Amino acid sequence: MKKLDTQSPDFQAELKALLAFETAQNPEIDRIVADICVDVQKRGDAALIEYTNRFDGTSAQTIDDLILTQDDLQSAFERLPENIQTALKTAARRVESYHQHQKMESWTYEDEDGTLLGQQITPLDRVGIYVPGGKAAYPSSVIMNAMPAHVAGVKEIIMVVPTPKGERNDIVLAAAFVAGVTKVFTVGGAQAVAALAYGTESVPQVDKITGPGNAFVAAAKRRVFGVVGIDMVAGPSEILVIADGTTPADWVAMDLFSQAEHDEIAQAILIGTSQAYLDEVQTAMNRLIETMPRRAIIEASLGNRGAMILAKDLDEACEIANYISPEHLELSVENSQEWAKKIRHAGAIFMGRYTSESLGDYCAGPNHVLPTSRTARFSSPLGTYDFQKRSSLIQVSEQGAQKLGKTASVLAHGESLTAHARAAEFRLKDNP
Repeated sequence: MKKLDTQSPDFQAELKALLAFETAQNPEIDRIVADICVDVQKRGDAALIEYTNRFDGTSAQTIDDLILTQDDLQSAFERLPENIQTALKTAARRVESYHQHQKMESWTYEDEDGTLLGQQITPLDRVGIYVPGGKAAYPSSVIMNAMPAHVAGVKEIIMVVPTPKGERNDIVLAAAFVAGVTKVFTVGGAQAVAALAYGTESVPQVDKITGPGNAFVAAAKRRVFGVVGIDMVAGPSEILVIADGTTPADWVAMDLFSQAEHDEIAQAILIGTSQAYLDEVQTAMNRLIETMPRRAIIEASLGNRGAMILAKDLDEACEIANYISPEHLELSVENSQEWAKKIRHAGAIFMGRYTSESLGDYCAGPNHVLPTSRTARFSSPLGTYDFQKRSSLIQVSEQGAQKLGKTASVLAHGESLTAHARAAEFRLKDNP
């Protein structure tokens, strides 16, 4: 891992270089995705079957071969060992409970002239969730994407998940059953995103698409945005740990590994206020790496984008954290709740030495779909509010129309919009 010191004159440049990540779109991927999207939009199910057989190595003859029902999901759940069933239900229950607290409610009020103003909250009608199914399977992603939609009151939750060589993952399908997914299509890639966005003879068009995927999925989500809503186009996974030296070094080392093992471009950063403690964590990492099945990925990740930063104190560490705006921020310090008040930008803040980031990934309750690549400066975790929308309510009283009409008339004439002005003036009692 790179070693940085805030007292170095080159620190800011070194930190900026460390965080730099090429997010430019790949023109070749964009071209392929554009062709796929157009084809699915034009040929519907036939194109979806053709691309799924080509890219996933399946042999579907009809669209029915790519559809799973509630009975299929329940059967997958029942095939699992009891401990896995219990873990899925526990995680889903905690995620549901947390997201219940996020529900927005409708409200109204009347001003002094009897005009009613307010906000009406309604759920989206239908959403699509994309769940990876290539190199790895993530039942946690099913729960994190489906459960807030369910809590929001979405009537239909359509899941798409690739099944390479036709292999279906029972844990993923069981998670869909537990999280209340309506229907599953065993398709992936850009073709799945296009099907959700435009609809086919069998895949219903959705209002919003959420969930992570590869570069082709990300490019497809960018392309269909505007036809449907999307959650975000996420970058590599990130963790930033601020440690005051009171947490066992082995714990911190493993927390850094937990993000580094995602892939070679994931980022793990440790900020400490003691060089001796940073050295202790490095020693622990050198020892623990020998036990990691994904050692090669972890080493590549830490070597490519990992770092240890020596800060002069925790105040400075928090300011660095605000600049980095990490996806996951662990405050492995004493009085962590107080230090959390100094954090302005982070996807999720994990407070105290017992709060490993991995608990948030699976079962703590808050969503694990988080902003990456410094986008926590202006965006938030996926939540119930992402599956609800607001409509403004306006009911002007006769008395209110007299005052508001005059104001609107003046402003409309100022913009040379005569019809706007006259529409307001017609409702005035003294209208000529």
